[in-house]
Amino acid sequence: MLGLMQNQPLLISSLIEFAERHHGTGEIVSRRVEGDIHRYTYRDVAARARRVANALDTLKLAFSDRVATLAWNGYRHLELYFGVSGSGRVLHTLNPRLHPEQIAWIVNHAEDQVLCFDVTFLPIVQAIHKHLTTVRHFVALCDADKLPVDSGIPGLLSYEAWIGAQSDRYDWPQFDENSASSMCYTSGTTGNPKGALYSHRSTLLHAFAGAMPDALNMSARDAVLPVVPMFHVNAWGLPYSAAMTGCKMVFPGPAMDGKSIFELIESEQVSFAAGVPTVWQMMLSHMQANQLKFSTLKRTVIGGSACPPAMIAAFNDQYGVEVLHAWGMTEMSPLGTVCTLKNKHASLSPQEKMKVRLKQGRGIFGVDMKIVDPDGKEQPWDGKAYGDLMVKGPWIISDYFKSEGGSPLVDGWFPTGDVATIDPDGYMQITDRSKDVIKSGGEWISSIDVENIAVAHPAVAMAACIGVKHPKWDERPIIAVVRKPGAELSRDELLAFYEGKIAKWQVPDDVVFVDAIPLGGTGKMQKTKLREQLKDYVLPGL
Repeated sequence: MLGLMQNQPLLISSLIEFAERHHGTGEIVSRRVEGDIHRYTYRDVAARARRVANALDTLKLAFSDRVATLAWNGYRHLELYFGVSGSGRVLHTLNPRLHPEQIAWIVNHAEDQVLCFDVTFLPIVQAIHKHLTTVRHFVALCDADKLPVDSGIPGLLSYEAWIGAQSDRYDWPQFDENSASSMCYTSGTTGNPKGALYSHRSTLLHAFAGAMPDALNMSARDAVLPVVPMFHVNAWGLPYSAAMTGCKMVFPGPAMDGKSIFELIESEQVSFAAGVPTVWQMMLSHMQANQLKFSTLKRTVIGGSACPPAMIAAFNDQYGVEVLHAWGMTEMSPLGTVCTLKNKHASLSPQEKMKVRLKQGRGIFGVDMKIVDPDGKEQPWDGKAYGDLMVKGPWIISDYFKSEGGSPLVDGWFPTGDVATIDPDGYMQITDRSKDVIKSGGEWISSIDVENIAVAHPAVAMAACIGVKHPKWDERPIIAVVRKPGAELSRDELLAFYEGKIAKWQVPDDVVFVDAIPLGGTGKMQKTKLREQLKDYVLPGL
């Protein structure tokens, strides 16, 4: 026997319809690429998202065709979030921090039909547009009179002219909630990046879970500042949860320095902000130097990489802001755990509470976790046993786009590549990464890519890349190098060799010349031993 409930698919268009009807006057504030502050409402977002949908129809885009964006956090990007997915196309957010060649590869692999970009990123588009085999239309996110002249990009459209010519009347189509809604590629820790393809259903369930009190705790009483980029895993789902709850949204645009972020928090009375440790470090430095305080900020969620204890203490003790540690992955839409305390922790001392807060947190509803040993045997939740972290849930991938290499799942569980412990209360703590990957400022750096470039140098016999602790970026890569017999090679020569082959922020901070790199029985480099050898190493300039 089935329940006698109305059957309505969970679609992204329903979020903006709800926000328009129930929170129409709710504010969206954006610092624009142009430098000024733009203000409007959910009602305006909804009307302009419908114009976007009509504009895509005029381009004869088919259902599930991909529309790519290279854009900062701002109102135009938000309109694309709803207009593209709502009309049945797939929003493909591109990470501008990747190397242009990598961006081009991703666009071609996704078979993007349209590329919408902030004019900040014009140089990237100019460098790659001739190599994009599937993109038929280029749209600059600007007014008609701000359209770059002599861009060299054929048929370049102004976003405002493009959607301005369209009606704001549009009936959102109804379709299967399991249809693809958006996609984001991993940073490519090994080999080429892989595409995570989200559905309408998974996105809405993730938005519900993210808004819950023990997750990000969003409501119509909040003003939310997503510093975490909309070009990476849908800004942790915040734009969707915001439309669902009606909270005010404040977008920082390209101004990501500590001073600009602080001023925006204060001027717009932000109560909740989300970002990676690097940005918060810059903001705290600015505040401490100028003896500033928050007047409205109550909580911040920090993810992307582990939050240093000193940062949690500074937010909590000096500024009265609750820090929520969070963890997730591109493959998880991305939310997996949030470190909110339970009632039993209320009586703990500040020191004991801090021990809990330093963990990545407990699974939110919809995410199940387990840790397993190398044989796949599940390990106990005792806070001591550690193992490979596996996850499953309705917003966790079952496969990558185009299924290259087959499904990553093991008995229905997704292997995260992290090594973790889980305590009896369900709080997970990452202890290591099973992949040799470095995370710097919330972004992955593939050690293999760094090594491959070094080894390509004619004077290099062997190279191993490891991460070294950094006070601002969490980790930075260095490369340990064995020279070929009789070869001469300096630090600066090797670092210059990286130019143009990899993004600047992925280039190692230093070169350490060694006599040998420790190898295991199978000939694999033993990086744990290498780290032990270099345990006293300090990055230059620190």
